[in-house]
Amino acid sequence: MVSGYAIATLVLFILSIIFVIQPAYIPLPRTRWRIPINLTTAPILAIAILWAAQCIDPYVIRTGIVGSDGVKPYNILILFFSLAYMAITLDITGILQSAAFWVSNKGGDNGWRLYLYFYLMLTFLSICLGNDPVILSGTVFLVYFTQAANLNPDAWLMSEFAAANTASMVLFVGNPTNVVICEGFNLNNAAFTAYTILPFLACNFLCFLALAAQFHDKKYLPRTLPHKEMLNVRAALIDPVSAVVGSVLLGSALIICILTSFFGVDVWEISLPFAVAKFVWDICWDFYRGQTGKPMLGRGLQPVDTKAALVHDTNNDDAKDAESRRTSQPPSVEKPPISVANDEQASEKAPSDRSPTDTLGDASRTRTLVNEKGAPRSTSPSPARTSEKTAAADEPQTLLARTSARLDAWYGRGLYHFPTFFTALPRLPFALVPFAFSQFILIEALAHQGWIEIFARWLVIASEREMYAVVWLVGVLGVLLCNFAGTNIGATILLTEIVRAAELEPSVFRGAAIALAVASNIGAVSFTFSASLAGLLWRGILGQKGIKFTQRRFAVWNLFPLLVMTIAGLAVVSAEMAVLY
Repeated sequence: MVSGYAIATLVLFILSIIFVIQPAYIPLPRTRWRIPINLTTAPILAIAILWAAQCIDPYVIRTGIVGSDGVKPYNILILFFSLAYMAITLDITGILQSAAFWVSNKGGDNGWRLYLYFYLMLTFLSICLGNDPVILSGTVFLVYFTQAANLNPDAWLMSEFAAANTASMVLFVGNPTNVVICEGFNLNNAAFTAYTILPFLACNFLCFLALAAQFHDKKYLPRTLPHKEMLNVRAALIDPVSAVVGSVLLGSALIICILTSFFGVDVWEISLPFAVAKFVWDICWDFYRGQTGKPMLGRGLQPVDTKAALVHDTNNDDAKDAESRRTSQPPSVEKPPISVANDEQASEKAPSDRSPTDTLGDASRTRTLVNEKGAPRSTSPSPARTSEKTAAADEPQTLLARTSARLDAWYGRGLYHFPTFFTALPRLPFALVPFAFSQFILIEALAHQGWIEIFARWLVIASEREMYAVVWLVGVLGVLLCNFAGTNIGATILLTEIVRAAELEPSVFRGAAIALAVASNIGAVSFTFSASLAGLLWRGILGQKGIKFTQRRFAVWNLFPLLVMTIAGLAVVSAEMAVLY
């Protein structure tokens, strides 16, 4: 018998998902402020209501944070943030931009060849770095590239999004959902890659064919592109030393995490020291460059202007010429990136000609410039202060305004002296922390009220615990729930708990794990932007660059590739299970 508490818990869980998919804003009376009910706040509000209504108790909340039965949410988040910091700071060096320039030069004027080269490059980078850093840099480059070449951006942007999210299934660190699966199914990190590499190859290859088929028209993908000048690959790599150090640290962390997984060591215990080492390097290297006057981000050397590089001929530029052009401009402190929680506001307000390192600028932050002494000043011209009254009028009058001004000044000084860390800091996915913990708590609340057992019983009835039925049911449900269960993270947590509660045979249990791994990654290439955090990130970047990508347009272009990848990926998983078990 389902109790009223259980029904209330399920209803609030569903409502929180609705607001994740379609955020709402509650205006405050007699003010211009609005309270957002979105990805960050909706699940937390649902938990607060459930606690107040006594549907859950503090033990449920604690279990959702510290974990149970081998699933440790804090382990997942520490691992993800450690690797995200290393990947983002590696991107800041310009290495991804340099790779894009190199591929563009190799592709030349052949539209199909360049399309393939970009797809392969984005796939390889996403395997190594995960999808978010590639989405950050790749999206900006392709926007400027398609604008400079006067191309329809749909084919290029959809290819990038599909490649980045499909390739994230290869390594357990490619996506937070992979870490949830490894923890929840007690799956070795090396074994995870061994199981997912073949489904990935099938999905990646057929996805490209599907994209090529639906974009075969010349209005989307011309056979011959307008003549373009060669791009200066060296100028794009703005910090070669940090690029080498960052690559070594990130590669070492990944290798050691995979090796130590055989000995039952928590992966965060490996990734966190490497992230701390990278942080120490960034601070010391920026301090050294600041003391010695060497060019760096925020002082002397500015990020490569991708838009200008694609429009102007840089074939004959050497590194010194590129540096001298950039050092002639005053160092600027760009707006920090936004989190995925407020991408909608940014897409409406942000300008369309930002540089590639500030792809997700916060629309509410005051833009500042840094003078020669490092003190921030406003870019907006202020009237001459001829009297004390005028000076007082220029000062912020409210506590919030004064606090915001101080924070802007603090951030400006930090970005000037330590540009690597302060450029990476706002690009870290902080919205993931409350969202992931709240999803674990809400799933624990469903389990507390008996819903997980009910869902598990439905799975057993539908599949009769047969291997292939479980693989296809879990896989298809995983793809669908990415859209309707609070992104692919929420879907993965929910299905992991359901499969665990179903008490399947070990071989069937393993098949369900691999099917879910495939589904949670390709499920991002889906019908709603909120199917993944990467989708929200991607939409935010496009909005800031002046490209309005509607939900319907996104769904239409993803439908065929997603269908092909779902069939191919789950078919390969079924074949693997048939051979192994």
